[in-house]
Amino acid sequence: MDSTKYSLADFIDIPDQDIMGRARLFAAYAEDSRQRGHAHYRRISLDGSGPTMQVVDPLTGQVNEMIYMASNDYLNLTKHPRTIAAGRAALEKYGSGAGSVPLLGGTLDLHVELEQKIAKFKGCEDAILYTSGFGSNCGTLLAMLTDKDIAILDLLVHASIIDGCKNTNTRFFRHNDMKSLERALEKAKDKYRTKLVVVDGVYSMDGDIAKLDEIVEMAHSYGAYVMVDEAHATGVIGANGRGTPEHFGIEGKVDIVAGTFSKGLGAVGGFIAANRELIQLLHFFSRSYMFSTAPTPQATGSLIAALDVIETEPELRQQLWDNIHYFRDNLTQLGFDLGNSETAIFPIIIGDDLKVREMCRRCHELGLYVNPVQYPAVPKRLSRLRISLMSAHTREHLDKALNILEHVGKEFGVI
Repeated sequence: MDSTKYSLADFIDIPDQDIMGRARLFAAYAEDSRQRGHAHYRRISLDGSGPTMQVVDPLTGQVNEMIYMASNDYLNLTKHPRTIAAGRAALEKYGSGAGSVPLLGGTLDLHVELEQKIAKFKGCEDAILYTSGFGSNCGTLLAMLTDKDIAILDLLVHASIIDGCKNTNTRFFRHNDMKSLERALEKAKDKYRTKLVVVDGVYSMDGDIAKLDEIVEMAHSYGAYVMVDEAHATGVIGANGRGTPEHFGIEGKVDIVAGTFSKGLGAVGGFIAANRELIQLLHFFSRSYMFSTAPTPQATGSLIAALDVIETEPELRQQLWDNIHYFRDNLTQLGFDLGNSETAIFPIIIGDDLKVREMCRRCHELGLYVNPVQYPAVPKRLSRLRISLMSAHTREHLDKALNILEHVGKEFGVI
C-alpha cells in the first residue's frame, strides 16, 4: 500500500470490511508510512518531557537526542523538584492508588485539598477532579445536557467537548466570530431549556485565545451559560497564570471552568470548577467521575505542589513568554505562516499533507522533534507542523531549532 495516497480519514470506515479487515488495511498503511520515515506518532522517549529528549528512531531503532518542541509541559513542572518531592511523599503515605471510586471509598483528604486549591485558583466556589481532561469535559457535558437542551460550540473546540454533546442538540459558530455566535444564540432563543456556549480558552492547534470577555457578555445577554476549557491556558496566560478569565479580567463571571492537569500543571487528570450546587450534582450524575477510580495520590500531591509553584515562581512563566516572543519574531522574519498564534503553540501552516510528512521527517533527521497535523485533524489546506515551547528551552535550543526550520523550509520551498 502506498501510504502517501491515503489519510487517516480513509480508515474511519471502510464499507466492505469488518473491523479485523479494516485493522489489517490500516496496518499495511502504517507499515508503509514507517518505511517512508513518516511514522511520527508514538515516538518513544527514554527520559520523559524536557527541553531535549532521548528518542528512539522508529525506523532505525537508534537513540537520538532531540530538541523537544512537541510537549504541552509549558512550565516544565513534570520535573520540577517540588512536584517530584510532593508526589514521592504522597506515594509513600497513601500508596500507589486511591483504591476506589471517589463517590464510595476513594476520596482522600489530599483530593479535597486539591479541589479546594484549584477552585480558589480559578475563582470558583468548588471543583471536582477527574482522572483525565477528556473525561472531565465529556462526563460533565453528558451529565448536564439532554435532548431538551442545546450546546453552542466554537467550530474548533476540543474533541472531548464534541463527544460530550452527543446526547444533546448542537450548533456551531465560526471560530471566534461574535456575529456568528450571536446568530446561533438568536436561533436558539426560547427553544431550549438550557443553553450552554462552550469554547476553548486557548485553541490547541492554532494557539489563539478565545474572545472570552465578549463571549460571556453576549451569551449571558441571551440567557445562556458559558463553559471554557482551560487546558492550554492554565499556568500560561493571565497575570498570575490563572488562565483566560484572568487574562480578560472576568474571573468569577464564567459559569463553568474546565481544564486538564496534564499540560501546564505537569501531571495527569482533569477538573471542573463552578458553583457548589453544580459540583454536587456532578458527583452523582457524571459517569466518568462515578465509575472511575479516584486520581492517584502521587499525581494529586504533585498537582498541589504545581499550583504552589505557579503562584510562587512567576519567573517560569516570564521565561516562557520571553521564549514565545523571541521564537515568534524569528519565525515571522523567516516568512513562515503562523496563522493567528498568540501563545506557546506555533502552527507552521503548510497546506499540503505530503509536504508536512516530509518536512517532519527532515526535522526529525536533523534533531528537532515537532508534530505533523494533517487532515482530518485540520482541513487539507491548513495542514501544518505544530510546535510548542517550554520555559526551560534555552536561547541555544531556540536558535538551533530556528536554523533547522529555516533549512527545511527552504528545502521544501515553504519560505
